[in-house]
Amino acid sequence: MQRRRLMTAALAAPVLAPLMGLSGCASWRRPETVPAQPPAPGADQPPPAPREFRAAWVATVANIDWPSRRGLSDDALRAETLAILECARSLRLNAIVLQVRTSADAFYPSALEPWSEYLSGVQGQGPGYDPLAFWIAEAQARGIELHAWLNPYRARQSGAKAPASATHLSKTHPEWVKRYGDQLWIDPGEPDAATHTLAVCRDLLTRYELDGLHIDDYFYPYPIQDAAKQDIDFPDEPSRQRYLRGGGTLARADWRRDNVDQLVRRLYELVRELRPTARVGISPFGLQRPDLRPAGITGFSQYDKLYAHVEHWMQMGWLDYLAPQLYWPRAQKAQAFEPLLRGWQAVNPLGRHVWPGLFTSKAANESEGWPLDEIPVEIDLMRAAPATGGHLHFSMVALLKNRRGIADTLRAGAYIQAAIPPETPWLSAPACGPVVLERLEGRLKLSSRDGAPARAFALWKRDTRRPGSGWMFEVVRPDGELGALEPGWCLVASAINAIHQEGPRATFQV
Repeated sequence: MQRRRLMTAALAAPVLAPLMGLSGCASWRRPETVPAQPPAPGADQPPPAPREFRAAWVATVANIDWPSRRGLSDDALRAETLAILECARSLRLNAIVLQVRTSADAFYPSALEPWSEYLSGVQGQGPGYDPLAFWIAEAQARGIELHAWLNPYRARQSGAKAPASATHLSKTHPEWVKRYGDQLWIDPGEPDAATHTLAVCRDLLTRYELDGLHIDDYFYPYPIQDAAKQDIDFPDEPSRQRYLRGGGTLARADWRRDNVDQLVRRLYELVRELRPTARVGISPFGLQRPDLRPAGITGFSQYDKLYAHVEHWMQMGWLDYLAPQLYWPRAQKAQAFEPLLRGWQAVNPLGRHVWPGLFTSKAANESEGWPLDEIPVEIDLMRAAPATGGHLHFSMVALLKNRRGIADTLRAGAYIQAAIPPETPWLSAPACGPVVLERLEGRLKLSSRDGAPARAFALWKRDTRRPGSGWMFEVVRPDGELGALEPGWCLVASAINAIHQEGPRATFQV
């Protein structure tokens, strides 16, 4: 009896499969290609695609954004990743900057550094999958860039709880690591330590399809003070003495700045060598060098205290985008947002991208007293001439939790229209070919069959059934799925390549 049932099922399967919509159905019905049409003479044509880099930092240190806590299951980790990416997609963000190295640790399987404690609660103990590979695949499927964010020098953050793994730098190379206050710090004056950090970057760039590599404002550590309110100097005398014995002549402050300069230079050269389309981003403290600041701006000098000569990096072109942390409200005159924004634009001789960081989490915290419209107005200021072309939110949790309604406000206002990131004209990448539109079972799909794979599609659409209706813009995911559209729409589509260049436009009537 059992044998007869199995034989009946086997004989029925070829008949039932097409009727039930199983995997064989695509073989018996081919998609219909919708012919591209030249624009009608004198017809209204859509404008250029809106362009703006819209990103959020996803901080993993101290479980600020992701994971929400230590010790989550693999399924919970993946679910939180998807929730963040879906939130970003619904907000019309186009990039995520994910922290993958907080303190000489890793959020991906690495032979060079141990798993971060902010995953399992135990440094060196990781999940049963590759979180970074999952982030990249899911971000790309949504047309969202993924930039890997590293801290190049911190070795242990003050909120760390787990003991150091046997493979952590503080154990394997204690001569590189210095205690400074309640943190451990990799000495930037140790040449081998710098080489190790670059090896971490090489590993990431070789193994992962990253859209960018990003470093933040932690160069030499922010100074701590003694009981007399005097800065305690960073304990780098051993590396300093080796430098002097080797014939070095720079004064201590210039030597420290040169240590950081050389890491930034070598990092940029490494990215250009290994992943030519990836962008290098740096997010320094938001105040310029004291002698280059706009009138009325006062405060901390990263040039003198962190030994970060950011203006020199801009002059040399050792980065593709600068994301200065403009973490103050407009009303704070000594660090006023707009003068600082214009000040950074003024020290950009090579025309690199300037995409400021916004303190969205603080603005979305009611107890801080920021105006509800602070972030939207700052975005408006960035869009005013001379426009910056983008910005980043610190951090994602404020948007994910919709604190003070910030996500709803942006979705309905500043981000009501989608945008693709600006082109990066000093980089090059293969171009995308013309767009093809296909219809199957009433559903439409874009593809680009010639040239480079499309990272996304730019789509303008207009309802020709309604006289005078305007063009509407959206960014379509790389799978090109448009769903069903009623007849009467005019579509103008193009494919976007790895550096956001637009391929040839094609017009379709559906």
